[in-house]
Amino acid sequence: MPIKSYIVFPRIGEKRQLIKVLENTKHCEVLPSSNKDVLVLVTDTKNDQEEEILQQMLDDIEGIEHLNLVSGFSENTLIENEKLTNNDE
Repeated sequence: MPIKSYIVFPRIGEKRQLIKVLENTKHCEVLPSSNKDVLVLVTDTKNDQEEEILQQMLDDIEGIEHLNLVSGFSENTLIENEKLTNNDE
């Protein structure tokens, strides 16, 4: 269950349209900035395969000038880190 947050920089003049597109994109929650031309995007997918599909969809959205990953969490990564920690003991 990958959960990620991004800062999204829309193309000039396309912020409102981009909000609509992202709000209608499955697994996405959009939080527009009230004082800047940026958006916060939070994604929550069920598995890595859905995450890859969503990433491709985001890459194909023309209204996005730049997308910065701010934070990410994956249950699979947590499990792998726990295994590594337990092996060190």
